[in-house]
Amino acid sequence: MLHRIPNTLTPDLLYILSKMGHGDELVIADANFPAASTSAFCKIKDPVYIPSVNAPEIINDICKLLPIDHFSEYGAARMEIDGMPEEEGDVHTAVKKILEKVMLNRKNNFKIISIERQKFYSHSQNCFAVISTGESRAFGCFILRKGVVF
Repeated sequence: MLHRIPNTLTPDLLYILSKMGHGDELVIADANFPAASTSAFCKIKDPVYIPSVNAPEIINDICKLLPIDHFSEYGAARMEIDGMPEEEGDVHTAVKKILEKVMLNRKNNFKIISIERQKFYSHSQNCFAVISTGESRAFGCFILRKGVVF
C-alpha cells in the first residue's frame, strides 16, 4: 500500500504513467469511446478501465503525478462537439479548469487544442495508452501530453 497516491490511480495506470516519456500521449476516454479497438494500435495494447470515475476526476488525479507538456504546440487536446468546434460542453469546461490550475505557472506556454471527432479517433491510435472512464457526458474524451520534470 502506498500513501498520497489517489486510489483512482490503479497499479496498471501507475505503470503506464511511469513508462511514458516526454511527448508521449495518454487518452482519457469517455464510456462511449472504442477503447479496446483503439488501444490495439497504441504502445500499451490493452486499455485500462476505470469506470468508477469521470474524466475530470481522473485527469485531476493523473496531474498530481504526470507533468503536462508546455514545450510543444499543445499540452492537452479535447474531442470537438460534432459540427461545433468552438463550443465547449460541461465536461470540457471542467477539465479546462483543472488543467489551467495545474499549469498556472506555465499558462503562457500551455495550450488545449480541439480535435474533430473522427480525427481524434485516428490521433488516439498513435498514443501511448488509453484510459477508459465512466464519463457519460458526450464528447468527454481528452489527450494529455507528458511533459518533463525539472
